[in-house]
Amino acid sequence: MAVIVPILKAILPHITQIASIAIPAFTKKPSVALTDPIIARQIEELQAAVTHNAESIHVLAEKLQQTIVGIDQGAVVLQVELARMKRLVWFAAGVALISLFLAGWLAITR
Repeated sequence: MAVIVPILKAILPHITQIASIAIPAFTKKPSVALTDPIIARQIEELQAAVTHNAESIHVLAEKLQQTIVGIDQGAVVLQVELARMKRLVWFAAGVALISLFLAGWLAITR
């Protein structure tokens, strides 16, 4: 999963550009299609479907980008929390070591 995040970050900004370039390519009507009403209707339906798909992809890309930003923010919070826990573990280990030496010293002196 960690490998996918940088790849997605690099790809997501370009999806909108790809969609904006691809949509006009599907909306151009050749002169033959203008003469046949069935072909013209099918082309219009396909254009509507392509436009709807492009809009859906754009919305999904935005939501995916927001999700990745949220994951990054969560990772930062977890790194801070991990550093705090490491300090707490080192402190507890130090107290335990001091307690062990103190117990050993008291056992020897009695």
